[in-house]
Amino acid sequence: MPKKEDYLREPIRHIDPKSFNAVPILEAMAYMSYQARNLARAAKIYDQMLADRDCTIILCLAGSLINAGLKLCVVDLLRHNMADAVVATGANIVDQDFFEALGFKHYIGSPDVDDNELRELHIDRIYDTFIDEDELRICDHTVTEIADSLPPGVYSSREFVREMGRYLVERGIGQDSIVRVAYEKAIPIFIPAFSDCSAGFGLVLHQWKRPESHVAIDSVRDFRELTRIKIAAKETGLVMIGGGVPKNFAQDVTVAADVLGFPVPMHKYAIQITTADVRDGGLSGSTLKEASSWGKVAQGLAEMVWAEATLVFPLLVSYVYHKGTWRARQEKRLSEWLDQPAHLPA
Repeated sequence: MPKKEDYLREPIRHIDPKSFNAVPILEAMAYMSYQARNLARAAKIYDQMLADRDCTIILCLAGSLINAGLKLCVVDLLRHNMADAVVATGANIVDQDFFEALGFKHYIGSPDVDDNELRELHIDRIYDTFIDEDELRICDHTVTEIADSLPPGVYSSREFVREMGRYLVERGIGQDSIVRVAYEKAIPIFIPAFSDCSAGFGLVLHQWKRPESHVAIDSVRDFRELTRIKIAAKETGLVMIGGGVPKNFAQDVTVAADVLGFPVPMHKYAIQITTADVRDGGLSGSTLKEASSWGKVAQGLAEMVWAEATLVFPLLVSYVYHKGTWRARQEKRLSEWLDQPAHLPA
């Protein structure tokens, strides 16, 4: 019988976008066709966001990105002030990033395996990546531990993820964690579907033990906080990897602000990397041009890149890093700002 160690042998290694300079290749791609040209234009639009002193940049992360080796791409955007807020799936932030911050790893695997055998060995599969289910349960219970340590009450996912970052800092672990870097730089991370990940298992255990006095997550509070950011910002830009809930959540704040009586401009800049099809009407593949009909994304400085994220996201991050426009940007520390009482403009 195979053992768990037979599968969990070679860890995933995160690509470092600083280790190579993608500027020459993307500038050359601008004179090609198809997705090469789209990627080159998206990179230039991102660089324009960074040059715009009035622009607040929201990074959206969907799909399974961190387990695929893209953690440092996100960390570098946060460390170098190239994203001011994050909207993500719980899988990316909790099951994958926080999981690794606790000292665990994802492993190179294959889709051509016996999944029943994996189940017997407590190994979960994410396409061609393996993860130890027993270690993932430790991540679940760590979320429970954090929730147990907090005063009972209602929190936004941003506030809870901040406490996860504090947990890492206090224990001196996870130095290259998205959660930790965001905590240190006061970058808000919103997870609209917070229960749809390891955090959900951890919190349901917490609430099961404390049915009358517990922590709860308010997704509407998330929406209100991100809308506050949009109202306060002069201009906004979206950098979307994948689609789904993070994409829609970030786009919707323009409409929410208008509903609240604060007419704001549409997102001035937007780029999206996706493999989703536009023809079935699904959100993940809906074009940014379509979003303008909803009053969400302005036309002109928007670009769709129809490509798989592991192929092109490192190139995009390398491009904006080596262009160096980010050096003139200041960190906004929006999480600290959100902790203050709301003083919305009249």
